[in-house]
Amino acid sequence: MRKLLIVEDDAGLQRQLRWAYEGYEVLVAGDRAAAMTLLRAEEPAVVTLDLGLPPDPDGTTEGFAALAEMLALKPDLKVIVASGHGAHESALRAIAEGAYDFYAKPIDIDALGLIVARAFHVHALEAENRRLAARVDGGAALGGLVTAAPEMLKVTRTIERVAVADVSVMLLGASGTGKEVLARGLHDASPRRKGAFVAINCAAIPETLLESELFGHEKGAFTGAIKTTEGKIEQASGGTLFLDEIGDVPLALQVKLLRFLQERVVERIGGRKPIAVDTRIVCATHQDIDVMVAEGRFREDLYYRLAEIVVRIPSLAERAGDAVLLARHFLRRHAAAMKSGVKGFAPDAVSAIEGWGWPGNVRELENRVKRAVIMADGTRVTAADLDLGERDAALPVNLRAVREAADRGAIAQALARAEGNISGTARLLGISRPTLYDLMKNYGLQP
Repeated sequence: MRKLLIVEDDAGLQRQLRWAYEGYEVLVAGDRAAAMTLLRAEEPAVVTLDLGLPPDPDGTTEGFAALAEMLALKPDLKVIVASGHGAHESALRAIAEGAYDFYAKPIDIDALGLIVARAFHVHALEAENRRLAARVDGGAALGGLVTAAPEMLKVTRTIERVAVADVSVMLLGASGTGKEVLARGLHDASPRRKGAFVAINCAAIPETLLESELFGHEKGAFTGAIKTTEGKIEQASGGTLFLDEIGDVPLALQVKLLRFLQERVVERIGGRKPIAVDTRIVCATHQDIDVMVAEGRFREDLYYRLAEIVVRIPSLAERAGDAVLLARHFLRRHAAAMKSGVKGFAPDAVSAIEGWGWPGNVRELENRVKRAVIMADGTRVTAADLDLGERDAALPVNLRAVREAADRGAIAQALARAEGNISGTARLLGISRPTLYDLMKNYGLQP
């Protein structure tokens, strides 16, 4: 039976409220200490709280202290506050401090009963949402990647298959699509998982230092080389080296990298002794590597050594439904980290997320959600908090392709809104569950 805690110091009102709520397991406390004891022992979902508690029955100090202590202990608790002391001011403060609802005395049992019933209903819905969210996060794809899009799930399945084979892998995709996350996932799924995963962004290091970073140097090899230092390739021995933005490696260094891939030995700067290194190479770039090879800006022989397996990663705009799924994931993470009261997105925010093109991909999405969590005034992030403009209209190719894309996008977005619940998705789309199952099967979509 659902548990309701009544915090009220008036014995007569206690009896009246207990009698009014026969459909619940009613717990009664007359002061803050007793209320906290019951809250810890019984974990009720809903509380009705009189702000006028002893030792301040004519004021609200003790009641607000009880409200704060209850929500600190159990943030999902629905607290319905009642008071006859400065009702309007108390109501504003109570809601601002996290109360679910406010009711001014004298109490109307029927009206309060409706508020209590609604509180239990909302609490149950939020609990179900948390279970669904946990299921989504718990079923995250390779490397903790959050996705439900068939395009991205295909990528993760490809990486899982090639992870067990000791081959070089090249990840191609725009900035912010999750290349490093996938590279880590590949490492974790490979026989080298117990070794080190070492990542280096080749575009972030000046050309004059990149060789030393990759191959290391001996003491005294150049001014400032005060000790012998291993390079990233050596550090990743027995594990995986992730070379991000491989297209920015200068041609002169490409020759030395090619020699390592062919002979599996490195020579530190200033050294003469070849050092055998067993390192798997995974690289990535957002550039068109084929064009770079054709123009002579990237060595063709190095390309074929690095690109034994090529995996192309779709942009966020190509992953229908993932934007909302990821946005909810980032909101939960940043709201928890900032101890924010933000709990979700308003409908206009969801529409804005679905309608935006996300040129910065997942990195842009996370930044906007993080900013919105900071800027939001209430418990729901709005479109204004996200600061999103209007998306440019896409040019259709042909009618059949447009219809299929529209169907796929609508189903994926509805799945994301319904947190993967099939019945909820069917209701949002206005179709039956069998029809939805058929469409999902046709388009390769998963809940």
